[in-house]
Amino acid sequence: MTSGTDQRDRLTEWRLALIRYVKSGHPDLTNRQMALLLVVGREGGLHTVRGLAARLGVSKPVVTRALNSLTGLDLVLRRIDERDRRSVFIDLTPEGEAFLTDFEALLADDSGDDD
Repeated sequence: MTSGTDQRDRLTEWRLALIRYVKSGHPDLTNRQMALLLVVGREGGLHTVRGLAARLGVSKPVVTRALNSLTGLDLVLRRIDERDRRSVFIDLTPEGEAFLTDFEALLADDSGDDD
């Protein structure tokens, strides 16, 4: 069980990481967009709209709207399944991978200069 102090420490770390993220100049993603990007980029396997909707517990149209934004930012791309052309896979772009790598560095930064 996590103590109240541990939870406050985690919130402080998250607050500082978010401040670093806002200052970074990276696109200001919604929580839904960030969750999709993290699932696609850091959870193995093939990702479809249907699978992403199930993973996040939201509808396919909600995922589609978020993916449209991420595609517009060149962070993800849609790739048609050559075996079943009705199915579309979602992949990170090199820019999406770089975004996540930078975001991970922001989370790990404990320089403490954001207070």
